[in-house]
Amino acid sequence: MILGVPVTGETVAFFLLSLLIISSGVMVMSLTKVMHTALALGGVFLGVAGVFILLGADFVGVVQILIYAGAITILMVFALMLTQKGDDTGYPGPGKRSVFTLLGVAVFCALLLFVIRGTSWPVATAKVDPFPKPSVVLIAQSLFHTYTVPFELVTLILTAALVGAVVIARKEE
Repeated sequence: MILGVPVTGETVAFFLLSLLIISSGVMVMSLTKVMHTALALGGVFLGVAGVFILLGADFVGVVQILIYAGAITILMVFALMLTQKGDDTGYPGPGKRSVFTLLGVAVFCALLLFVIRGTSWPVATAKVDPFPKPSVVLIAQSLFHTYTVPFELVTLILTAALVGAVVIARKEE
């Protein structure tokens, strides 16, 4: 047991994913080149997807990988590559206050750890289904049985928005 937490494969995976998310997030804030920042943000998205998968939300994890880690990160990289003019010098980077910022973050983390360790957390007593339905099945049942009409209305609105965007783009040509 480390810090009162039993060491299992899930625990190790959670801490590794947390390390990936935190380190990538720090890189997003501290890197000076925008391209490197966009790639570090992709690392954050991948880590969050891993946490979703660990929590049993496989569908949400895969969507996180496809939409955020894949599409959004690639879109940002392409936008940066197509709009950059000349050399990317980035911003000057952290100034003299970075030491004080690091000290403040360390004090905040220590205080947060102290509060978390001092809190008595309630223990769940509900029974868990040993063979739950996959999350994709539950989402599909919700979309196509419970929320059929709102789902169809959203598809109509998105289709109308797509047609409107094409019409506006054609007029500009």
